[in-house]
Amino acid sequence: MNFLAHLWLTERAGLPLAGAVLGDVLRGRLDGRLPPQLERSIALHRRIDVVTDAHPLVVQARAVFGNGQRRYAGIVLDVLHDHAMALSWPAMPEPLDAFALRAARAVADPGAWQLAVNRPAPDAQRFAALLRSYREETGIDESLARISVRLSKPQLLLDAAAGWRTRMPTVRAEHPILMADLEAAALTFVVGAAQGGEV
Repeated sequence: MNFLAHLWLTERAGLPLAGAVLGDVLRGRLDGRLPPQLERSIALHRRIDVVTDAHPLVVQARAVFGNGQRRYAGIVLDVLHDHAMALSWPAMPEPLDAFALRAARAVADPGAWQLAVNRPAPDAQRFAALLRSYREETGIDESLARISVRLSKPQLLLDAAAGWRTRMPTVRAEHPILMADLEAAALTFVVGAAQGGEV
């Protein structure tokens, strides 16, 4: 899952939204130096990534990618599921524009970023625009291009992403099933953490 789905799941779990993004930034063990709810939020992000990667629908979807592309298939599918979520958003109670701005303001909590990674928080308006851009095909192209430049071999991701539009009917059909399973996993995680389980 990419930012939009992680934020939605984190909110459903009642945890700080900053952790939904910091989960992609902060590396290493969570050792209790951060506020407990923020650590749980980061740990939830990591748990969602594990559950997503092992989900039968995602495993099957990755297998369709060609040899040499499967290594990057998960990244592509994460972005495509955010596109599917954005496209179906009007059926949800809060408009995407409102959620994007509210979530971006929460993510841009300077205290959380200073504590967790000692760097400035993202700009709320730009991050909200990024979340809104997942509705548009050009936004998906730009997102995949942005991710690719952070890799040592960016062209391999772009090759794996080529023709992503042809994958969208399957992604859109499977997205509600995957999100329901991830929401259940998120809520189970929160209950376990509240009962003293490991984060």
